[in-house]
Amino acid sequence: MNFMLSAWYAFWFYKGWLPLTERFHTLDTFNFARFHFLRPMVIYLGFALAIKIIWEHSDYAKKTLSIFIAVQIMILMGFNEEITHNKKPSFKEFYSESLFQEIKDHIDLPQEEYRVASIGLHPAIAQFNGFYTLDSYNNFYPLSYKHQFRQIIENELAKNKNIRIYFDEWGGRCYLFTDELGKHYMFKKRSKKELENLDLNMDAFKGLGGKYIFSAIPINNAKENGLVLDRIFTKKEAHGKFIYTESCKKGE
Repeated sequence: MNFMLSAWYAFWFYKGWLPLTERFHTLDTFNFARFHFLRPMVIYLGFALAIKIIWEHSDYAKKTLSIFIAVQIMILMGFNEEITHNKKPSFKEFYSESLFQEIKDHIDLPQEEYRVASIGLHPAIAQFNGFYTLDSYNNFYPLSYKHQFRQIIENELAKNKNIRIYFDEWGGRCYLFTDELGKHYMFKKRSKKELENLDLNMDAFKGLGGKYIFSAIPINNAKENGLVLDRIFTKKEAHGKFIYTESCKKGE
């Protein structure tokens, strides 16, 4: 079972399977590779079965069972999420409610009257704080919208094959992808990264109702993209350094 789950997951994105998934549509619409998450359960069932066999067939080895179990618990403790993710932002740091309240107050418009998008941070942050976003992590939205959104980042996708394939062949992350950032979605306030050659289609952005871009890092060629830096917002407890830019007509 472990082998079958791993093999299925390994070949899930294999293009040679396309004729099969096209013939049997369920194989394409339902992600059977998700069953790979059952692999740890299968491994531990095997571990439990091994202990049972040792207990029933070897009086001498029974003395080692407590050692096996203790070592396994120690291994699990080392992979505890409180340890492996201790450098990740907390819930409070991630969503930075007080910082985004300042942004809301600064814009001083009803949030339903404008749309925003993010660079270098997840759209979920703006969404959590009540903003209406053009970008989103969503696996179920109109294909027509995906095509419209793609026009915003078409020049960036043309520069980077990895993000182009990632967006075109999946699209669950409907993000403002850039060639320079690739698939890095979150930047800390201490990051020294800066965007030098951003190339967005701002007409397409504004065509979808976009007015503001929240960026975690500086956009050095903002003017060439028809953008102006309006204000920088940051807080000690906030995870990211958020740079707030406002769209405008080119030349202004």
